[in-house]
Amino acid sequence: MEGVSVRKIKKICVFCGANSGKDVAFVNAAFHLGKVLGKRKIDLVYGGGKLGLIGCVSTAVAQHERKVLGIIPSAFTVNNLVGETCGKEIKVATMQERLVMMMELSDAFIALPGGFGTLEELFQMISWAQLNIHNKPIGVLNINGFFNGLLSFVDHAVKQEFITPRARKILISATTADELVDKLQAFRFEPDPALSKLKWSPSSSQKEKLDLTLRL
Repeated sequence: MEGVSVRKIKKICVFCGANSGKDVAFVNAAFHLGKVLGKRKIDLVYGGGKLGLIGCVSTAVAQHERKVLGIIPSAFTVNNLVGETCGKEIKVATMQERLVMMMELSDAFIALPGGFGTLEELFQMISWAQLNIHNKPIGVLNINGFFNGLLSFVDHAVKQEFITPRARKILISATTADELVDKLQAFRFEPDPALSKLKWSPSSSQKEKLDLTLRL
C-alpha cells in the first residue's frame, strides 16, 4: 500500500448471519476474519449473541485478546434467544437504536454472508454514507462468490442510472479478510457535492446516550 494514505481503524462493526450457512467455507472465513482483526489489533462491534457466523467472528476476536462489544435489542435477550454475547454487551430498545450506536462506535463496516437482517444493516450504512451522515468505509467479504449476485445487481442499478458511479464506490468488496481490511484502510470518501451540504445531528436525547458509550 505504498503511496496510499492509510485510514486508522481501531474498531470494525461486522454484520453477518445468525446461521452458519450451507458452505463450511463461510464458517472458516468468519473465524479467519476474527483472527485477522485480532492480529491487526482491531476491536469488534457486532450485534450480540453467539449463533452462526456471528458467534464465529466474536469468538475468534476474543481469543486474540481484542475487545468485543455486542449491541443487542432487549427483545433478543429474552429466553436467551441468540445466546450469550461474547465480551461486553449494551442493550438497546430498538433495531434502529442499535444501528445508530453501531455507526457511532465503529470506524468501518464489514458484511459477511447473511440474510435479510444482514442486508438491511449493510444497505442502511451505505445509504447513510451516501447521505453524508457518516464517511466510514463499508465492505463485503465475498466468500466463494456469495455476494456476486448482489454486486451485479448494484452495477446494474448504476447502468440504469439509479445509483451514481460516485455512490457505487461506497461499497467495497474483496475475497479475503486481509485484502478487505487493506481496502477499508485505503478508502477515500467522495461525498456527492449536493448531498454534502446536508447537515445531520442527533437529537439531544441521542447525544446523551452516545456520550455514555463504551470506550473500547
